[in-house]
Amino acid sequence: RHGAAMAARRALHFVFKVGDRGRTARFYRELLGMSVLRHEEFEEGCKASCNGPYDGKWSKTMVGYGPEDNHFVAELTYNYGIGEYRLGNDFLGITLVSSQAVSNAKKLGWPLKEVTTGVFEAEAPGGYKFYLEDKEQLKQDPVLKVTLGVSNLQKSVNYWSGLLGMKIYEKDEEKQRALLGYADNQCKLELKAVGGAVDHGTAFGRIAFSCAKEELPNIQALMQKENQKILTPLVSLDTPGKATVQVIILADPDGHEICFVGDEAFRDLSKVDPNGDKLLDDAMAADNSDKWFAAHKMKKVSA
Repeated sequence: RHGAAMAARRALHFVFKVGDRGRTARFYRELLGMSVLRHEEFEEGCKASCNGPYDGKWSKTMVGYGPEDNHFVAELTYNYGIGEYRLGNDFLGITLVSSQAVSNAKKLGWPLKEVTTGVFEAEAPGGYKFYLEDKEQLKQDPVLKVTLGVSNLQKSVNYWSGLLGMKIYEKDEEKQRALLGYADNQCKLELKAVGGAVDHGTAFGRIAFSCAKEELPNIQALMQKENQKILTPLVSLDTPGKATVQVIILADPDGHEICFVGDEAFRDLSKVDPNGDKLLDDAMAADNSDKWFAAHKMKKVSA
C-alpha cells in the first residue's frame, strides 16, 4: 500500500518571494521562456503563510513550461510593501534543460556563467540561481531538479526517504549530495551539504508536493509520532473564485518548508487560466507601490 501511495505523490512547485515583480516576470517569460499559468491577488496574508510571515496585500503568480498537472513550476509571491529579501544558503538552484533559454539570455544581455561544459548559471532577480543545460528542451518537463542545502546529508536523506517516502536515485558521499524523487518522470530533489548550518535568510522558499487527500492526516500523524516539526497543521485554504484545497506545512531537519496538498482539489485549483498573462500585466500596471514609497520619500522595506 505504501508503494502505491508514494507513487501517487508528485512534485508541484517551488515558492519564491520576489521584490521586483516586473523584472522577475521578464526573467521567467522572456529568458526562461515560461508562461504565466495563473495569477491571483490577495488582500491579506495566507493562513499557511504562503507569502511568508506578512499580512497585507500580496499576489501569487504560477509560471512554468506547461500545465501544473505534469510540470514542475515556480510560484512567485510578491508582497506589495517589500522591495527585497535576504538570501540564505537554503535554496541552491533549479536545473533545467533549454538551449532556448541560453540563447534568450544571450539576446537579452543577461549575465551567464558557464559552470561546467554546456551548463550555464543565470541569476533571477533577487539572486535565485538557475542552471540552464544547453541542450534541446525536453518534450516532457524541462525542469530537472531543485537543489536545497542541508547541514547533515544522512539525516536529511533519512527524513525525505524514510518519512516522506522518496526514492533515492543517487547518493554521493564524496560530493556530499543525494538525488531523490517520487517518480522517474518528475522533477527531482537534490540535497547538498553546505558544510555548516543552513541559513534561510528572509527569502526562504518552500517546496510543494501533492498527495491523495486521505494521505494528509496520515502524514500529520506520522510527523507527530516521529516528533518532527509541523509548521501548519492540516488546514483548508481558499482562493477567491477557485477550489478550496487542504494543505499541511512541514519543516525538514534544516527547517526547509514543505507543503503537501490534497491532489484532487489542487488539480481543480491549478487549471491553466488563459487570462493569466493579462491578470499579471494588469496587476503590475495598477501597482503604484513603488511610486507611493517614492512620493513619501521612503524606500520599500528590505525584509
